[in-house]
Amino acid sequence: MPVFSIILPCFNAEATILQTLESLIAQTLTDWEAICVDDGSTDGTAEVIRTAALRDPRIRMVRNKGKGPSQARNCGVQQHAQSALIAFCDADDLWLPSKLAQLAQTFATPKIDGVYGQIGFFQANPFDTGVFSTVPHEPLSIQQLLGENPVCTMSNFALRRSVFVASGGFDVSMVHNEDLEWLIRLVGSGARIIGVPTLQTLYRTSIGGLSTDLDAMLAGRNRAIAIAAQFGIRPSAQSHAVHHRYLARRALRLGDARTQALRHAVIGLSYSPVGFFTPLRRGGLTLVAAFGALILPRATRQSLFS
Repeated sequence: MPVFSIILPCFNAEATILQTLESLIAQTLTDWEAICVDDGSTDGTAEVIRTAALRDPRIRMVRNKGKGPSQARNCGVQQHAQSALIAFCDADDLWLPSKLAQLAQTFATPKIDGVYGQIGFFQANPFDTGVFSTVPHEPLSIQQLLGENPVCTMSNFALRRSVFVASGGFDVSMVHNEDLEWLIRLVGSGARIIGVPTLQTLYRTSIGGLSTDLDAMLAGRNRAIAIAAQFGIRPSAQSHAVHHRYLARRALRLGDARTQALRHAVIGLSYSPVGFFTPLRRGGLTLVAAFGALILPRATRQSLFS
């Protein structure tokens, strides 16, 4: 039985999935299996996976009988994973070579249920990574998740299979923030999830890949807030401020979101100026950029904020 089962949902990822698989093959910890759960791709994704599997038998492809990444992840873990440790990876992100080895070392402590690391953000060239996520020192909390989720992406998360099974998996009815809702259930049920302040994952950003429906994201967060309330936790004013700052920064990456960024910045400030400006550099730059987006040409906004 391999040390890790890597669950990789994929849909029409022909352009990126080979690079993702190559980052798995480059892992210094070699005892793993990669379960590529195809979600009905209509491009060459399946062929890329089959070719990679011929070269490396640790890679295999299965079909998702449902639809969507949540169902694909549930299917991969519940029906196909052989390992006691699960790591998720999306079909357009990359891992640093030491990621699995670092995770294995962290999971050697039995009381740790889940782990995430630091993320670097890039567009076309992973060597051009210049923006990095912040990893809190304390274990993951619901209040953190209701602000700006430090896990950021499922490509940055690993946990024990027993913990996943006990959680019931992802809510397949949710389209936005389904990972947030699931993480809240994990933490609320007592899972101990820690962050490792080491760069482990490279997240591919693109205008096309970003969620452009910020209102739908807010609706998904409201669902997550309802789940948090079941555990006696309600978002603080600071958490609301941080989340709207996050939405403002996300809006800045959208080519046609000229006013959305400022709207979310103002809402965030109305909840808690202290929360919005903590840390000062992040809040200050977000506010300046939100005003700048009102006058900058679309091409310039995309270049600066994508």
